[in-house]
Amino acid sequence: MTQAVKILGHGAFYSDGDFRASTGAPKSEGRKKTITYGILEKHNTSGSMDKLKLSFDCIISHDITYVGIIQTARASGLKRFPLPYVLTNCHNSLCAVGGTINEDDHVFGLSAAKKYGGTYVPPNLAVIHQYAREMLAGCGAMILGSDSHTRYGALGTLAMGEGGPELVKQLLKQTYDIDYPEVVAIYLTGEPVPGVGPQDVALSVIREVFGAGTVKNRVMEFFGPGVRALSEDFRIGIDVMTTESTCLSSVWETDGKTEEFLALHGRPEAYKELKPGENAWYDNVVTVDLSAVRPMIAMPFHPSLAYEIETFCADPDDILAETGERAKEAFGGRVELELRSKVKNGKFYVDQGVIAGCAGGGFENLCAAADILSGADTGNGAFSLSVYPASMPVYMELIKNGAAEKLIGAGALIKPAFCGPCFGAGDTPSNNAFSIRHSTRNFPNREGSRVQEGQISAVALMDARSIAATAANKGALTPATGLGTVQGKYRYFFDKTIYEKRVFDSGGEAQPEAELVMGPNIRDWPVMTALPENLLLQVVSELHDPVTTTDELIPSGETSSYRSNPLRLAEFALSRRDPEYVGRAKEIQALEKIREEAPDSLRKKAEDNTGFMSALRVLEEKFGSIDFSDTGIGSTIFAVKPGDGSAREQAASCQKVLGGWANIANEYATKRYRSNLINWGMLPFLTDESELPFERLDYIYLPGVRRALLSGSGSFEAFVVRQGALREMKLKMDALTQDERQIILDGCLINYNRTDD
Repeated sequence: MTQAVKILGHGAFYSDGDFRASTGAPKSEGRKKTITYGILEKHNTSGSMDKLKLSFDCIISHDITYVGIIQTARASGLKRFPLPYVLTNCHNSLCAVGGTINEDDHVFGLSAAKKYGGTYVPPNLAVIHQYAREMLAGCGAMILGSDSHTRYGALGTLAMGEGGPELVKQLLKQTYDIDYPEVVAIYLTGEPVPGVGPQDVALSVIREVFGAGTVKNRVMEFFGPGVRALSEDFRIGIDVMTTESTCLSSVWETDGKTEEFLALHGRPEAYKELKPGENAWYDNVVTVDLSAVRPMIAMPFHPSLAYEIETFCADPDDILAETGERAKEAFGGRVELELRSKVKNGKFYVDQGVIAGCAGGGFENLCAAADILSGADTGNGAFSLSVYPASMPVYMELIKNGAAEKLIGAGALIKPAFCGPCFGAGDTPSNNAFSIRHSTRNFPNREGSRVQEGQISAVALMDARSIAATAANKGALTPATGLGTVQGKYRYFFDKTIYEKRVFDSGGEAQPEAELVMGPNIRDWPVMTALPENLLLQVVSELHDPVTTTDELIPSGETSSYRSNPLRLAEFALSRRDPEYVGRAKEIQALEKIREEAPDSLRKKAEDNTGFMSALRVLEEKFGSIDFSDTGIGSTIFAVKPGDGSAREQAASCQKVLGGWANIANEYATKRYRSNLINWGMLPFLTDESELPFERLDYIYLPGVRRALLSGSGSFEAFVVRQGALREMKLKMDALTQDERQIILDGCLINYNRTDD
């Protein structure tokens, strides 16, 4: 079989279907010919294209992020939204847990849209990204969202998913500051064979580029003759998955299909042609032969662990054994995922299928699934199939064109627009079950299991077409190719009145006299102090997995109802990976609270903390008496490569709420997690030491850390107290902007902005 995805491995100039290492023109001129450059130049306010300060056209959030964002902005002096801000409700929208908590957040969101001049999309009307595609995205625009899958590149929009503080900056008329990113060409040729869908293409690409780091913190720019073979819905389905490659953003060339999509949604003025210019320079090239892509399955616990379904079905034993071993590693042996028993009579049987959300719930995906299931029967056994259209307008068209009837007639259940199946808050399967989903992620616990209760199930990612084929075979894993099913050509009609009747749109007009409606679970951020001159940190957790996701730093599903309550939410920090973390962090935080109130009394009040007092004696033998009036006490964690996955700021803020002052890592998985650390006043340290000089519960002393940060130094003197001995180690930090440095010095973004008032 022809290899579908290939990485060139070096930069090249592009011209008329050809990539060349040199053209005689400088690379600096070639990069100006990319689609990316033109969009970034339009939105840059710095005057330098090397150091960007970006202002976005629009920002968007959902209901487990917008409360914290608005609370942060309020604490920083927010009076009105200075740019369009859309508040959607697709994560806590079922209101199934937490008493009144979830709906209280929605009431808060509506009141904030009125008070500050925003747009409010009620629960179950649309998932965040489908609403953005239908109502916001346009060619050459930039959108910032507080969800990692903020990707509208297939509509010519350079969109980025970031933690909440980056949206706060836009609300305060500040900028998104980054170095000009490298741009990678994703060059498409060929045409997908029948039965192959956008998820199959996306997983094929992710499999190749994720481990290689080909597009990490870079922009993926899609173009080539293969683009013309894809419908707009198909392009969108590939594009939304680019987040799983760890890229910064993505953008596609646009054409008549893009124009038709935007016109259909009542926004013809949002279209313009985008394509690379002659001799555009790309820092790397990835070629994708669409005709060579086959139906894929991404095994637990990452989208990059992808296999052709035919390959898997031919010999599943080794792959299933590897998956079981990954489960043991991911959960520290606390649970066992035993999947080989699901092979019966030579076929692998799954327990559940789900087609949902911003990736799977699109119009064409569901129509294709309906055609495959037409006249079929999913059966009355263990297998179940759930379908979540991405928006009510999509749902309406499925009813009108008969696709809904085909799905329901086959045994599928159609549910509201909801993101739950993507983050573990919907369709949670039974213990040791195997769920196949057309959604965005299959990280540990993304299916909603709770390892702390001894439960484990697993999610594999597949395209809607092969999920439907599997459902038609009552759970026997089946690729959609070769079925002989005729898939119809459905025309989509968008009914804008569905939104007009329910969405509150202020038109940008604020109502300052309107009151914010604050439920009892909505809490202000606790007071945070400025960075002291010196720090004494205890290592309260070590995570040695190759990659640590934000789900492992703060869980997704079970915490959703508490995202508006910083103190309550912090109780869940690292609960899946290190259940003792919170207790350890609180113990060292208690010493800091004593220090803040009365530094001279700290030694006496800390007498019972033998570990702290022992470390203090070792330090004072070298440095003399430590002055706690300017030496802060806090915690830190070590992780090899933290921050893959979600943009959620709470992965960092929960650590800060519990007294965290730093992370130590070999590298950071994403730019957005590092930004979250910075915006919450935490030091994003790096270490190259292959053998760490510290272990959990050891102390690290950083004399003059504030002075070093002020000086712009990238190197920090540190001393580890371990087993009664002192060892020096070097910590370093990648470059910070002047604003980022000041945010850490002030203790967090809230303090930084209060200082500016």
